[in-house]
Amino acid sequence: MSQDSKDVSASNQTEEYDEPTVESDPEESSRADPEEDDCEDLVVLDPNAVDVDLNHRRIAKIENLESLRAVETLCLRWNLIKKIENLHSLTMLKELELYDNQITVIENLSSLVNLETLDISFNRVRKIENLEGLVNLKKIFLCANKISRIENLNHLKTLEHLELGDNKIRVIENLDGLTNLNSIFLGKNKITKLQNMDSLINLTILGVQLH
Repeated sequence: MSQDSKDVSASNQTEEYDEPTVESDPEESSRADPEEDDCEDLVVLDPNAVDVDLNHRRIAKIENLESLRAVETLCLRWNLIKKIENLHSLTMLKELELYDNQITVIENLSSLVNLETLDISFNRVRKIENLEGLVNLKKIFLCANKISRIENLNHLKTLEHLELGDNKIRVIENLDGLTNLNSIFLGKNKITKLQNMDSLINLTILGVQLH
């Protein structure tokens, strides 16, 4: 942690931590945009599965999930997905992992009303948006994207953990509604001072580097 880092306030007794170490796929540097013949189709083998692991399969499109009747965790890490889509039938889903894909827009998540954990780290997202229906979210991971502003999170009253490290954020703002937030990580951004955090009454962990 940088020596310039400071506590939020003495009354919050906030501790500061280094950003969690999140390593990308070791093959990422050599992986180019896929040719059509190189991609695999997404195939569901067990419609009653609760945990579905489709990591590292060179999947380019989210599809063919309608048969999943009980899925609560869907892992699609280290694939070639460019668009969040075709998830409307997964209303029981609690955890969605889209880490290390090629996603540019957060979208098509409104039907996932039971979602508690969302990971879209290591993608190409530029804006936090379209999270209005996710009122049960507890954890959001948006590390290593191209996000320039903290916004569109105030309605997430149950949010406890927020990771926005390694983006392009300059100002801490728009966190007023997140009264249940207990940890936030903002390292590797362009933040120069701590501000606009007085409403975070339950915050105990802050990860930030001041420039």
